Amino acid sequence: MTVRIDAHQHFWLLARGDYGWLTPALGSIYRDFMPEELRVLLDACGIDATVAVQAAPTVAETKFLLSLAAEHAWIAGVVGWVDLEAPDAAQVIASLARANPKLVGLRPMIQDIPEPRWMLQDNLAPALAAMEQYNLTFDALVVPEHLPALSAFLRRYPTLRVVIDHGAKPQIRDDAFEPWAQQMRDIAQRFSGVYCKLSGLATEARPDQAKSAKDLQPYAAHLLEVFGPERLIFGSDWPVMQGATDYRSWFDAVAGYASGLSPAQKAAIMGGNAARAYPRLILATSEEPKDSLTP
Repeated sequence: MTVRIDAHQHFWLLARGDYGWLTPALGSIYRDFMPEELRVLLDACGIDATVAVQAAPTVAETKFLLSLAAEHAWIAGVVGWVDLEAPDAAQVIASLARANPKLVGLRPMIQDIPEPRWMLQDNLAPALAAMEQYNLTFDALVVPEHLPALSAFLRRYPTLRVVIDHGAKPQIRDDAFEPWAQQMRDIAQRFSGVYCKLSGLATEARPDQAKSAKDLQPYAAHLLEVFGPERLIFGSDWPVMQGATDYRSWFDAVAGYASGLSPAQKAAIMGGNAARAYPRLILATSEEPKDSLTP
């Protein structure tokens, strides 16, 4: 049976106070975003389940997301945050994973860390070993400048399950394609177990590009080419994406990018690959099969 999964979305409550990046300057997304609002959008596109992803570098926010997942069956998993450098990181990961079956992965906010080779520090090894022990996935929140280090990281940890967020955030607003394109090709070819999210592209574009599926198409097509429909994962990046486009427009854009694929390949992008990338996801299977890219 087909289960559609939005593998990358966020919730936040401003009053929680640990979203350092979220300021009034961000306009329309500087407000609370909670499950009830997202559920309306999911229903309109026939999305069955989601993966809620951390938006603050605190364990407290991870526990907040896990509490929402406990309340809503359709939040099938949470990608949280732990200080991977902390001496007790392995113990914290073990405690969280044992107590929370919906914890499916962890995401250090690499894009905000000044040192581009941060992920290659030896002191991360115990935390990464604990992630593997508890079957957790590493979400790589990187930008193009991190790709050489990411390649070295993947060589160093060949059995760690890794998902690259937002196609590594190509610099679409600057019409930059290389060296991002070749670096992503190299990673996809060398590391066959790495997945990539087809998400976040509109946010990396200029306003005149963001609402145009055609302007984003070369980047989406490249990710589809190099990772294939077997390793590309649909995500909305809601509500961050609302600063650039809307949920339905992005869903329709992905449908267009995948229009030449078989039903099985579309279903993989829209859910099957997420289930493989995050094996701890808790999914309720659909009673009826559905075309994976129409409501």
